[in-house]
Amino acid sequence: MTKKWFRIGMAGIFIFSLALRFWGLERFNTLVFDEVYFAKFGNNYLTHTPFFNAHPPLSQYIIGIGIWIGSHVPFWHDTQNGLTGSMRSPWTYRWLNALTGSFIPLVVAAIAYHLSYRRSFALLAGFFTACDGLFLVESRYALNNIYIVIFGLLGQLFLLLALENQNQRRSFWLVIAGISFGASVGTKWNGLWFLFGAYLIWITGWLIRSLHSSPYPQLSFQSPSFPLSIERQLINFFTKWYRRWSEVNQNFTQQTQSNEIKTPLQNLTQINVFQMLFYMGIIPGVVYSLIWIPHLELDKRYGFISVHQEILRFHLQMGGNSPKVHPYCAAWYKWPLMTRPMAYYYQTAQKVTDPLPVMGPPLPSGVGKVIYDVHAMGNPFLWWFGIAAIVFLVGMLLLQLVIPWVKQKHFSAPETLSVDTWIALYLVINYAANLLPWVKVTRCVFIYHYMSAVIFVFLAIAWFVDQCLRSYYRQIRAIGVTITFIIFAAFVFWMPIYLGLPLSPGGYKPLRMWFNSWI
Repeated sequence: MTKKWFRIGMAGIFIFSLALRFWGLERFNTLVFDEVYFAKFGNNYLTHTPFFNAHPPLSQYIIGIGIWIGSHVPFWHDTQNGLTGSMRSPWTYRWLNALTGSFIPLVVAAIAYHLSYRRSFALLAGFFTACDGLFLVESRYALNNIYIVIFGLLGQLFLLLALENQNQRRSFWLVIAGISFGASVGTKWNGLWFLFGAYLIWITGWLIRSLHSSPYPQLSFQSPSFPLSIERQLINFFTKWYRRWSEVNQNFTQQTQSNEIKTPLQNLTQINVFQMLFYMGIIPGVVYSLIWIPHLELDKRYGFISVHQEILRFHLQMGGNSPKVHPYCAAWYKWPLMTRPMAYYYQTAQKVTDPLPVMGPPLPSGVGKVIYDVHAMGNPFLWWFGIAAIVFLVGMLLLQLVIPWVKQKHFSAPETLSVDTWIALYLVINYAANLLPWVKVTRCVFIYHYMSAVIFVFLAIAWFVDQCLRSYYRQIRAIGVTITFIIFAAFVFWMPIYLGLPLSPGGYKPLRMWFNSWI
């Protein structure tokens, strides 16, 4: 793919994302879902009204800035409400989120490119991210989750850029990365998992180096105590599977070797522990602390320590993951297969020409002939294919370790890791870093808490499809094309429940609500 067509493709993805996020942004002249908190909080900064917030304040600052700018724009004020505490158009408290969310596919594409320097992988990663429903919904309302993601992803991107450079340029990008990670945590505490992922991949780089530099690089273990026949069957099965995959990608492997394609992840050990602690520890901590100053100046009831004690107390009192606490509580293990998405807005009307319902309960069952639903639900096939791709990458990594272990009765890392092995390590580690900490969380959590992890699922399926499309085999290329078409078609099919477009009862369920747990 030429640079010209790559730029055209990225521009198309951005315009596509921007158009969907701004189209009908004022559709519901009310506060949708947690806008009852974040839109109000953003307005409180403009009216100098003290308030307690259960999260760090950065996203509310940004929403407040958006409200201030939007209020001074001489258009898009056809509808207004006073639900934020001032008379505001819904556009004023939503437009900056919509703009920010439009850039997330570009940031994901940039990460994919700097992981591999493959434009096709980057374009697919950006396209698939633009085709997700949960990110579309979160971007169209005054909510805070997109800021966790974009700041965390920017931290990851700037870390890759730092690894590509040396000396002062490296220090510059490391400072910017630290600031971005601090901003992610300054939006919500779970933004810390992006930084956690950066530390884990850095530690992995040093572990791999230590295995190669050790005078005894091969660590001996006893092979698994399988009966000989079962052991041979497992070896044969995994070896055949691995060889078939290698044959599928032999053309790419040859191109990689001939062009000497590298990844900045190979330079992880050029960052020492003191640099890591300063740039990825002290700087994020300082940024996080500075973020609190305007809020604490407004609300003088709490100091820096006491406000964190209050926030922690609030979350500990939210109760467990039970429908009795909240009907849309969904434990972490329900997220990857998307078994419990949630409705952010649901109203009914008798006909499409009726004024849009924005307040009060829906009409009684059987009376409403038109359904308006904004569902915080991902693109089902993007999520399902993506989690399969993550499992595939885990299997690929295990095969490179388990087969030599079982056959040769010792553990050793390959002398040099391929670009795709590094990509697999990066995606699997960051996915785990953003998902597994939720295993120990006992409070009620929701599907949107998965946004920080699922972004690496999008990168995983983009990598897999890119591998398919680069294959010599026409059947394998057809698989890649088919997956891409299904993901895009699914996005279009479920788009009415992302945008809150009118649906008939039959068009809502069972046509789009396939499972009762989705409702």
